[in-house]
Amino acid sequence: MPTRFALILAFLGCLCSFPQSKSPGFTVTPEVRGALDSIRADALRGDLSFLASDLLEGRNTPSRGLDIAAEYIAAQFRGAGLELGGDDGYFQTARMAVLEPDLTGFELALSHAGRVLKVEPSAAALNVTTALELDGAPVFKVDVEDDQFVESLTAPQLDGKVVLVEIRRSAGRNLRVALRKLGDAKPAAVILLDPAGATGRPSREGQLMDPETPRRATPWITLTGQSAAAFYGSLKAGASGATATIHVAAPRQSPVRLRNVIGILRGSDASLKDTCMLVTAHYDHLGEDPNAKGDRIYNGANDDGSGVVTVIELARALASLKEHPRRSIVFMTFFGEEKGLMGSRYYARHPAWPLEKTIAQLNFEQVGRTDSTEGKQLSNATLTGFDYSDLSNYLERAGELTGIKVYKNSRNSDLYFTASDNEPLADVGVPSTTLAVAFDFPDYHGVGDEWQKIDYDNMAKVDRAAALMLIMLASSDQPPHWNAANPKAAPFLKARQAHR
Repeated sequence: MPTRFALILAFLGCLCSFPQSKSPGFTVTPEVRGALDSIRADALRGDLSFLASDLLEGRNTPSRGLDIAAEYIAAQFRGAGLELGGDDGYFQTARMAVLEPDLTGFELALSHAGRVLKVEPSAAALNVTTALELDGAPVFKVDVEDDQFVESLTAPQLDGKVVLVEIRRSAGRNLRVALRKLGDAKPAAVILLDPAGATGRPSREGQLMDPETPRRATPWITLTGQSAAAFYGSLKAGASGATATIHVAAPRQSPVRLRNVIGILRGSDASLKDTCMLVTAHYDHLGEDPNAKGDRIYNGANDDGSGVVTVIELARALASLKEHPRRSIVFMTFFGEEKGLMGSRYYARHPAWPLEKTIAQLNFEQVGRTDSTEGKQLSNATLTGFDYSDLSNYLERAGELTGIKVYKNSRNSDLYFTASDNEPLADVGVPSTTLAVAFDFPDYHGVGDEWQKIDYDNMAKVDRAAALMLIMLASSDQPPHWNAANPKAAPFLKARQAHR
C-alpha cells in the first residue's frame, strides 16, 4: 500500500471516513466517501436482528419464515429506490416440488460378521428421488480422518457400493473432498452418519426438487444416534466386508413456489448501463427441529443472514450516489442455497439480465463472525477462487483504501469455490467469487448462530471495502476476466467464451 495511504489511514484510526485519494485508474471522490460512510453497523444490526429472529423460524426452503424474509428484503430494495428486477415485482418466481419421504415398508439393515444393525425410520432422514431396493449390497467405508485415504479415493472404488461416511467437524476439509468425489461417482447409495448433529438437523420434511433438472440418481440417507456410529467404527476402511439391505418407497410429490429477490440500480453511462454486476447472498437457512430439546431454531445469522443484510446495506449506500456507477448493479438474494444452490442454479438458467452482459458476480457468505476456527479475523476478508479471475485485484485495491486486509486462504479458497452461490454463475461463464470473513466458525449450522454474536463494526468495515470494489468495477471501462493462466479456471473461461 502506498505510504501516503498508510499515513492517512493511521491518522483516521477508526476508518469511518476516507480521504479523497487515488487507486490506479480510480478516484475516491467526496460523494463516494459519503456513500461509504453511510454503511452503518447499527443498520446491519437492525436488519439482521429481524431476519435471524425466532419469528422467521430458521428460513427453511420452503417455509413461512422464508416468505416473510423475501417480503422484508423486497421492502428494503423498495426503500432504497431500486428498480423492479423480477417477473413479479422484485420477485423471480420458480415453480418446484417437494418430495416427501414415504416410510411405508422402510427397511435399512447393515450386516457384518454375524452382527446386524437395523435402523428405525425415526433415526433416518431420506434424500431419495425414486424407490430404492437393495439386498446384500457391498458396503464401502470412507475414513475421513485419513488424509491419504481420502485423496486416493477413485470413482471405481465407490461405484455400485453403499458408501458409509461419518460426519466429523474435525475432518472438515477431508469430508468436503470425500463428498465431492462421491458426487462425481455412482454409488448405489450414500449413508451419512451424524451422531453429534455436526451438520445441523437432518431434513425429514422433504427434499426440494427442480422439475427442470434431472433427478439425482444417488440416494442419500442421514442416520443419527450412536448405534450406527458404533457399527461404522467396527469396520475397516475401504471394502469393509459388510453388506446393506435398503428398501425405501418412492417419495410423494407436491408443488411449491419459491422466489429469488431482485432489485436493479440502473447505470449512468449510456454505453455501459446495459451491462451489470451481480451482488448476491442466500436468504434461506435450515429451519427448525421440532424434536429438539431446548432451542430448536437454526436462525442462520452468520450463514447467511450476514450476507443478506450486506446486500441490503450496499444497495442503500450505492443508491444514495447522486450519479450512479456507470454500469448497472443487480442486487439479489437467493432461496435454497442450503438445499443445493437451488435459487442460484435457477437464476443461471433464467437470468433476469443477459449473461453475456453480466460482467461479474460478487457473492457474500459469512461476513459477520470474526471468531474463525483459524483464528480471529478482524479487518480481514478473503475470496473463494482467489486467483481464478482478476476480481481479487479490485478487492485488494479497495481494501488498501479502507483498511481491510485482503488475502488468499491457501487451505480453503479453492475448496469453497464450489460450495456457494457463485458456482452456478461461474458454470455459465460469469467471473464470480464469494467474499467471506470466516470460512468456518463456532455454531456453523447450529442453533447457536444468533444475531447477537455478530461483530457489526467489523462487518461494516468489510462492507465499505466491498462497496468501493463494486464502484470500481461498475465504473471501469474494462470488465473483469477469468485467469487464462490458471487451469482451474479453464472450464469457466470456456463457458464465458460460449456465451459471447
